[in-house]
Amino acid sequence: MQRRYLGLAAVGLSTAMTLTLSACGSGAGAGGDVTLTLVAADYGDNEANSSRHYWDELARAFEKQNSGIKIDVQVYSWEEVDKKVEDMVKAGNAPDMAQIGAYADYAAQGKLYSADEMLSIPVQADFTTSLAEAGEYNRIQYGMPFGASTRRLFYNKKLFAAAGISQPPQSWDDIARDAALLKAKGVKMPYALPLGPEETQAETLMWMLSGGGNYIDSIGKYTINSPENIKTFEWLKKDLVGKDLTGGDPAKLNRQQAFDAFAAGEVGMLNGHPTLMKQAEAKGVDYGTVDLPGVNGKAKATMGVADWMMAFKQKGHRDQVGKFLDFVYSEKNVMKFSGDYGLLPVTVSASEAMMADQKYAKLHSFLKQLANAEFYPSNKTSWPLVSKTLKAKMGTAVGPNGNPGGVLTDIQNTADEADNKAK
Repeated sequence: MQRRYLGLAAVGLSTAMTLTLSACGSGAGAGGDVTLTLVAADYGDNEANSSRHYWDELARAFEKQNSGIKIDVQVYSWEEVDKKVEDMVKAGNAPDMAQIGAYADYAAQGKLYSADEMLSIPVQADFTTSLAEAGEYNRIQYGMPFGASTRRLFYNKKLFAAAGISQPPQSWDDIARDAALLKAKGVKMPYALPLGPEETQAETLMWMLSGGGNYIDSIGKYTINSPENIKTFEWLKKDLVGKDLTGGDPAKLNRQQAFDAFAAGEVGMLNGHPTLMKQAEAKGVDYGTVDLPGVNGKAKATMGVADWMMAFKQKGHRDQVGKFLDFVYSEKNVMKFSGDYGLLPVTVSASEAMMADQKYAKLHSFLKQLANAEFYPSNKTSWPLVSKTLKAKMGTAVGPNGNPGGVLTDIQNTADEADNKAK
């Protein structure tokens, strides 16, 4: 859950982890130990709930079942973790495993083991299908999903009631009408539209999906400046931003700022992911969630986000890596990680267990959306550049002097050029 998931996804810290596995397979001499390095993201937001604690507990359990295995855990922030792995790879010292935000570049360079080269058949088959497919490069799975989330529209029940709104919005017209009523009641930010640089690519995709568009078509070609997408952002510019229903300039509003404002009771509506629930509850906000509204009713799909586990070939520890990852993806461990950090399980077995447990009732509506969610085109090596360009330009499209069609076409041209270079 980028980014992020986060807030969820979007969040903030990370972990690096060094594992020592017994020499029971490739890459080790008889009787020797194999040291595996795993650089992994931390989903906590402070030391008390750092992912370090999750990995420490998991490592100790793994050690008990595998003599000679020692695990050394280090922690890095999300701001550092992708660069950390990149630098290690460039220095010729790739980690055996990395749990970060993107895998396609490394897969394209032939640096990764495929999932079926490492995992047992039951473990690989247990991944939620939509997530497994999102982890494919050239139809082969290299990215193993590790944390996932979906998005829903959050609304403040108290503010809605004060504005005389009896039910949450189901369509764009509802959003515009409700936002106007909230504004009339003095709500600071009737609809929070975070198109600032932190996570613009997420808010953009959610609105594209709600308007019947997407970043790519069914064959993977970029469709950023499609008629549907242009119409969506023209509506946002005219009917929300242009009528001062967003409480400020969306280009200057980051996702976490929007979440903080919602938790402070200053936002009527916004798109959010599961970790916003915990933040809102901590501040006593009475909220509800609904499927993303679309043009004439609820959107056909919502956005899904996943972070990825991958395994590098460089040190040749395929068997040992596979043994550890089979343990990581056991139902018990997937459930614990998801439960600890408010994320959605990435396996069918853990998803079924979560749906059957009322302790996770508030996550059920997010989990039900996962099978049909649309993900970033992270299997494209051009996506990191496209995402960076979206963050830099998309907020200007809906401003007073914005030109949605022009901005989307500029980004489309960047995407096409990057795609062509990658071929």
